[in-house]
Amino acid sequence: MNENITIMLVEDDDVLKNELRNYLCKWGYAVTEPVDLQDITTEFHKPHPHVVLMDIGLPYFDGYYWCKKIREFSKVPILFISSRNDDRDKIMAITQGGDDYVEKPFNLELLRAKIDAILRRTYEYRIKKTLSLDTNLFFDYGTHDLTFQDRKIELTKSETRILIYLIEHKGEVVTREELMDQLWSTDEFVSDSTLTTLISRLRTKIAHYYKNDFIQTKKGQGYFIK
Repeated sequence: MNENITIMLVEDDDVLKNELRNYLCKWGYAVTEPVDLQDITTEFHKPHPHVVLMDIGLPYFDGYYWCKKIREFSKVPILFISSRNDDRDKIMAITQGGDDYVEKPFNLELLRAKIDAILRRTYEYRIKKTLSLDTNLFFDYGTHDLTFQDRKIELTKSETRILIYLIEHKGEVVTREELMDQLWSTDEFVSDSTLTTLISRLRTKIAHYYKNDFIQTKKGQGYFIK
Protein backbone atom coordinates (compact mmCIF):
# COMPACT_ATOMS: atom_id res chain seq x y z
CA MET A 1 0.00 0.00 0.00
CA ASN A 2 2.80 2.44 0.95
CA GLU A 3 4.23 2.82 -2.53
CA ASN A 4 0.99 4.45 -3.65
CA ILE A 5 0.87 6.87 -0.72
CA THR A 6 2.24 10.40 -1.03
CA ILE A 7 3.08 12.33 2.13
CA MET A 8 3.58 16.07 2.00
CA LEU A 9 6.21 17.12 4.55
CA VAL A 10 5.91 20.76 5.63
CA GLU A 11 8.91 21.34 7.92
CA ASP A 12 11.52 24.11 7.92
CA ASP A 13 14.09 22.37 10.13
CA ASP A 14 16.44 20.78 7.58
CA VAL A 15 17.89 18.23 10.00
CA LEU A 16 14.48 16.92 11.09
CA LYS A 17 13.14 17.16 7.54
CA ASN A 18 15.95 14.99 6.19
CA GLU A 19 15.49 12.47 9.00
CA LEU A 20 11.75 12.22 8.39
CA ARG A 21 12.14 12.00 4.62
CA ASN A 22 14.72 9.22 4.84
CA TYR A 23 12.65 7.26 7.36
CA LEU A 24 9.39 7.54 5.42
CA CYS A 25 11.06 6.68 2.11
CA LYS A 26 12.60 3.63 3.77
CA TRP A 27 9.07 2.43 4.51
CA GLY A 28 8.01 2.95 0.92
CA TYR A 29 6.12 6.24 1.13
CA ALA A 30 6.54 8.88 -1.56
CA VAL A 31 7.56 12.12 0.14
CA THR A 32 7.06 15.57 -1.33
CA GLU A 33 8.10 18.90 0.18
CA PRO A 34 6.89 22.42 -0.65
CA VAL A 35 9.56 24.52 -2.32
CA ASP A 36 7.91 27.82 -1.39
CA LEU A 37 6.82 28.04 2.27
CA GLN A 38 5.09 31.33 1.46
CA ASP A 39 2.54 29.56 -0.76
CA ILE A 40 1.91 26.08 0.58
CA THR A 41 -1.62 25.82 -0.83
CA THR A 42 -0.31 26.17 -4.39
CA GLU A 43 2.41 23.63 -3.63
CA PHE A 44 -0.26 21.29 -2.23
CA HIS A 45 -2.02 20.96 -5.58
CA LYS A 46 1.06 19.63 -7.37
CA PRO A 47 1.38 16.20 -5.69
CA HIS A 48 -2.19 15.84 -4.31
CA PRO A 49 -0.84 14.14 -1.15
CA HIS A 50 -2.73 11.54 0.87
CA VAL A 51 -1.42 12.91 4.19
CA VAL A 52 0.19 16.20 5.24
CA LEU A 53 2.77 16.35 8.06
CA MET A 54 2.57 19.97 9.18
CA ASP A 55 4.96 21.77 11.53
CA ILE A 56 3.39 24.61 13.51
CA GLY A 57 6.39 26.93 13.76
CA LEU A 58 6.86 27.84 10.11
CA PRO A 59 8.20 31.09 8.61
CA TYR A 60 5.76 33.61 7.08
CA PHE A 61 2.58 31.90 8.36
CA ASP A 62 2.26 29.16 10.98
CA GLY A 63 0.94 25.64 10.45
CA TYR A 64 -2.49 26.54 11.85
CA TYR A 65 -2.92 29.10 9.08
CA TRP A 66 -1.99 26.64 6.34
CA CYS A 67 -4.20 23.92 7.81
CA LYS A 68 -7.15 26.30 7.74
CA LYS A 69 -6.36 27.29 4.14
CA ILE A 70 -6.12 23.65 3.01
CA ARG A 71 -9.43 22.88 4.72
CA GLU A 72 -11.11 25.41 2.41
CA PHE A 73 -10.74 22.97 -0.49
CA SER A 74 -9.53 19.59 0.82
CA LYS A 75 -10.30 17.03 3.53
CA VAL A 76 -6.84 15.46 3.29
CA PRO A 77 -5.65 14.23 6.72
CA ILE A 78 -3.27 16.69 8.42
CA LEU A 79 -0.98 15.49 11.20
CA PHE A 80 0.71 18.27 13.18
CA ILE A 81 4.31 17.80 14.30
CA SER A 82 5.42 20.35 16.87
CA SER A 83 7.61 21.03 19.89
CA ARG A 84 4.64 22.81 21.49
CA ASN A 85 3.04 20.56 24.11
CA ASP A 86 0.44 22.85 25.64
CA ASP A 87 -3.15 21.60 25.50
CA ARG A 88 -4.13 24.95 23.98
CA ASP A 89 -1.99 24.15 20.95
CA LYS A 90 -3.72 20.79 20.54
CA ILE A 91 -7.13 22.42 20.83
CA MET A 92 -6.09 25.02 18.24
CA ALA A 93 -4.98 22.19 15.95
CA ILE A 94 -8.41 20.57 16.29
CA THR A 95 -10.34 23.77 15.63
CA GLN A 96 -8.29 24.52 12.50
CA GLY A 97 -9.05 21.07 11.07
CA GLY A 98 -6.11 18.90 12.15
CA ASP A 99 -6.50 15.13 12.47
CA ASP A 100 -3.71 14.28 14.90
CA TYR A 101 -0.79 15.81 16.80
CA VAL A 102 2.70 14.53 17.63
CA GLU A 103 5.02 16.34 20.02
CA LYS A 104 8.72 16.78 19.24
CA PRO A 105 10.92 14.97 19.99
CA PHE A 106 8.95 11.90 18.98
CA ASN A 107 9.61 8.25 18.26
CA LEU A 108 9.64 7.66 14.50
CA GLU A 109 7.79 4.38 14.91
CA LEU A 110 5.02 6.22 16.79
CA LEU A 111 4.78 8.70 13.93
CA ARG A 112 4.50 5.89 11.38
CA ALA A 113 1.82 4.19 13.49
CA LYS A 114 -0.19 7.41 13.55
CA ILE A 115 0.21 7.85 9.78
CA ASP A 116 -0.95 4.28 9.18
CA ALA A 117 -3.95 4.78 11.48
CA ILE A 118 -4.94 7.98 9.65
CA LEU A 119 -4.65 6.20 6.30
CA ARG A 120 -6.87 3.36 7.52
CA ARG A 121 -9.49 5.73 8.89
CA THR A 122 -9.51 7.95 5.83
CA TYR A 123 -9.09 5.62 2.89
CA GLU A 124 -9.57 1.94 3.67
CA TYR A 125 -12.99 2.42 5.29
CA ARG A 126 -14.27 3.92 2.05
CA ILE A 127 -13.91 0.63 0.21
CA LYS A 128 -14.90 -1.76 2.99
CA LYS A 129 -18.43 -3.08 3.04
CA THR A 130 -20.76 -3.79 5.91
CA LEU A 131 -19.14 -5.85 8.65
CA SER A 132 -21.11 -8.41 10.64
CA LEU A 133 -20.18 -8.02 14.31
CA ASP A 134 -22.62 -10.64 15.55
CA THR A 135 -26.05 -12.06 14.73
CA ASN A 136 -28.10 -9.18 13.23
CA LEU A 137 -25.54 -6.58 14.41
CA PHE A 138 -23.73 -4.79 11.56
CA PHE A 139 -21.34 -1.88 11.11
CA ASP A 140 -21.16 -0.04 7.78
CA TYR A 141 -17.67 1.36 7.13
CA GLY A 142 -18.95 3.69 4.44
CA THR A 143 -21.66 5.43 6.45
CA HIS A 144 -20.39 4.54 9.96
CA ASP A 145 -23.90 3.26 10.76
CA LEU A 146 -24.33 0.64 13.47
CA THR A 147 -27.53 -1.34 12.97
CA PHE A 148 -29.33 -4.16 14.72
CA GLN A 149 -32.08 -5.96 12.77
CA ASP A 150 -32.09 -3.03 10.31
CA ARG A 151 -32.64 -0.52 13.12
CA LYS A 152 -29.97 2.19 13.32
CA ILE A 153 -28.30 2.75 16.67
CA GLU A 154 -27.59 6.48 16.84
CA LEU A 155 -24.00 7.21 17.90
CA THR A 156 -22.05 10.42 18.33
CA LYS A 157 -18.76 11.04 16.51
CA SER A 158 -16.74 10.13 19.61
CA GLU A 159 -18.77 7.00 20.31
CA THR A 160 -18.30 5.92 16.69
CA ARG A 161 -14.55 6.43 16.90
CA ILE A 162 -14.37 4.28 20.04
CA LEU A 163 -16.38 1.56 18.34
CA ILE A 164 -14.22 1.64 15.20
CA TYR A 165 -11.03 1.31 17.23
CA LEU A 166 -12.48 -1.63 19.18
CA ILE A 167 -13.56 -3.26 15.91
CA GLU A 168 -10.08 -2.74 14.46
CA HIS A 169 -8.66 -4.57 17.48
CA LYS A 170 -11.43 -7.15 17.91
CA GLY A 171 -10.37 -9.84 20.33
CA GLU A 172 -7.61 -7.63 21.78
CA VAL A 173 -7.66 -5.52 24.94
CA VAL A 174 -7.55 -1.80 24.13
CA THR A 175 -6.23 0.47 26.88
CA ARG A 176 -7.85 3.70 27.98
CA GLU A 177 -4.72 5.54 26.86
CA GLU A 178 -5.13 4.20 23.31
CA LEU A 179 -8.76 5.33 23.21
CA MET A 180 -7.83 8.77 24.55
CA ASP A 181 -5.25 9.07 21.79
CA GLN A 182 -7.87 8.19 19.18
CA LEU A 183 -10.38 10.67 20.55
CA TRP A 184 -8.25 13.80 20.94
CA SER A 185 -9.05 15.03 17.42
CA THR A 186 -12.82 14.89 17.71
CA ASP A 187 -14.82 18.07 18.25
CA GLU A 188 -14.94 17.58 22.03
CA PHE A 189 -11.96 17.68 24.39
CA VAL A 190 -11.79 14.27 26.06
CA SER A 191 -10.69 13.87 29.68
CA ASP A 192 -10.38 10.60 31.57
CA SER A 193 -13.82 11.06 33.11
CA THR A 194 -15.28 11.92 29.70
CA LEU A 195 -13.94 8.65 28.30
CA THR A 196 -15.67 6.75 31.12
CA THR A 197 -18.93 8.51 30.26
CA LEU A 198 -18.53 7.78 26.54
CA ILE A 199 -17.90 4.07 27.14
CA SER A 200 -20.91 3.87 29.47
CA ARG A 201 -23.13 5.72 26.98
CA LEU A 202 -22.00 3.52 24.09
CA ARG A 203 -22.70 0.36 26.08
CA THR A 204 -26.16 1.63 27.06
CA LYS A 205 -27.10 2.45 23.47
CA ILE A 206 -26.01 -0.97 22.19
CA ALA A 207 -27.65 -2.77 25.12
CA HIS A 208 -30.97 -1.06 24.36
CA TYR A 209 -31.10 -2.95 21.05
CA TYR A 210 -28.70 -5.84 21.50
CA LYS A 211 -27.01 -6.95 24.73
CA ASN A 212 -25.19 -5.20 27.56
CA ASP A 213 -21.93 -7.15 27.46
CA PHE A 214 -20.94 -6.43 23.85
CA ILE A 215 -18.12 -4.16 25.07
CA GLN A 216 -16.33 -5.97 27.88
CA THR A 217 -13.87 -4.73 30.50
CA LYS A 218 -10.54 -6.33 31.34
CA LYS A 219 -10.00 -5.06 34.89
CA GLY A 220 -6.95 -2.84 35.18
CA GLN A 221 -6.18 -3.16 31.44
CA GLY A 222 -8.93 -1.78 29.22
CA TYR A 223 -11.81 -2.82 26.97
CA PHE A 224 -12.45 -5.37 24.25
CA ILE A 225 -15.10 -6.94 22.04
CA LYS A 226 -15.04 -10.64 21.20
